[in-house]
Amino acid sequence: MDVLSRPLLDRTLPLLAEGYAWLPNRMRDTPGPVVRTRILGRPALALRGPEAVRFFYDERNVHRHRAIPEPVLATLFGHEAVHTLDGVAHRTRKSLFLPLLAPGRIAGLVDHVTGAWDEAVPAWGRRGSVVLFDEASAVLTTGVHRWAGIPLDDAGAEATARDMIAMVDGFATAGPRHLRARRARARQEDRLGRLVRDVRSGTVTAPEDSVLDLVCRHRDADGGPLDEKTAAVELLNVVRPTTAVAWFVAFTAHALHKWPEHRAPLADGDVPFTAAFAHEVRRFYPFVPFLGGLAARDLYWRGEWVPAGGLVVLDVYGQNHDESLWGDPYAFRPRRFLERPVERDELIPQGGGDPAAGHRCPGEGVTVGVLEALAVRLARMEYTVPEQNLAIPLHRVPTRPHSGVLLSGVRPPAVSS
Repeated sequence: MDVLSRPLLDRTLPLLAEGYAWLPNRMRDTPGPVVRTRILGRPALALRGPEAVRFFYDERNVHRHRAIPEPVLATLFGHEAVHTLDGVAHRTRKSLFLPLLAPGRIAGLVDHVTGAWDEAVPAWGRRGSVVLFDEASAVLTTGVHRWAGIPLDDAGAEATARDMIAMVDGFATAGPRHLRARRARARQEDRLGRLVRDVRSGTVTAPEDSVLDLVCRHRDADGGPLDEKTAAVELLNVVRPTTAVAWFVAFTAHALHKWPEHRAPLADGDVPFTAAFAHEVRRFYPFVPFLGGLAARDLYWRGEWVPAGGLVVLDVYGQNHDESLWGDPYAFRPRRFLERPVERDELIPQGGGDPAAGHRCPGEGVTVGVLEALAVRLARMEYTVPEQNLAIPLHRVPTRPHSGVLLSGVRPPAVSS
């Protein structure tokens, strides 16, 4: 039988069981950075490496339209979201987001998040102990709502943060986590859809040039405004990823606990080291396992084939731990980013390619900016880490330290930064 026509066993169940380790394990057992397999009943070609990133993000090769499974749309991204579009439709919708994520705008968001953090920290100490993951998600939710011009009172911040976290936490699983994610998205789409309707009717005034204002006024590729549901989806695609930085905040505290030597340069405000530390947190810790799209035509990569309509999978976690790129990939070593310039398509914790033209997350700058600011604040804050389960299970997607990182005896720095 010809190698291209051999039936491939479906590997969806092993993928769900092994999580982040599944594709790197397959890559390890296969010569070359490519694996042919079958996922969700489709033939799949899994790739890794900077050249593979460029291949994956070339729309002549891979389409995202109809590639995202319904359970992921119903929880993480939302139906009709920018992530589901290609070509002119994608570029037009993405043009809504890119101006929001210019350096000046990001600085404003960081200011709102750090302001919310500085307001919250004194209460943490009065409570004896806190779970950092939970507290960070509430801070991030409050900060991004203020920045985006979306009304949110203090009483609603905690419940809204729980919904934002649930959408991310339940996209890659079945059972209760997934049901919570669906319900959370339905609640938040309903809330923001009503807000869009009120802004357009004049009942509520959106701050001029705010995210809320721009989404309400955006014209899509067909020249028409976004319907209320899609506008709500895209508002969530600003708010939800910012709240999801809570994963990286928990990982930051985990890293500072395991490797406390990094605390001093952060606390001292060493700007180059702070940026390197943020990049290393994003590279080292597991967040996105892989990304997928559909083959736009019959494709060959390094001699392996996938038919038109088959899955093309980019091994994100594996590439961020590829020894040929990082030398000592399982060592947490921020200074690697000070030793040589890292190319755009080498480090891909939130995807690769050109954020202006392709599907790379345009909010990557937000993640880095917010993470840098909060890493410095964590390094300057006094607290103890009591005995707890800090294990990070790789079979769980998305994963985080089991305890969420419990802190006790929290005291803010004497002089707020």
